[in-house]
Amino acid sequence: MTTTTDPIARTMLRQIGTGNVLAISGGRVRHLAPGRIEMPVHYGYSVIVEYDAARDLYDVHRVFTRGLVRTFKGSVFGVYADHVGDVAYRASCYRDPFGEHKP
Repeated sequence: MTTTTDPIARTMLRQIGTGNVLAISGGRVRHLAPGRIEMPVHYGYSVIVEYDAARDLYDVHRVFTRGLVRTFKGSVFGVYADHVGDVAYRASCYRDPFGEHKP
């Protein structure tokens, strides 16, 4: 798994969980800014997790990138630390992002 020297990013990765990071991106993690990491999924999709220290909550985004254009395909705001791993994994799912499909 990719390592970083930023203590906030390391805490984020611990709270997401090693298993989830490996399932989402195969261990590939890009440190974008303090409190913001990106995990590439496949075919231009990636999951961005942002930490808001003021609220002590996470925001999880599913993003499609083609060239220099980024399109947000879905977001979940205000995720608690104990749920961030599950929400990030669901954001990486191609067929049913964020578990939105209702039978």
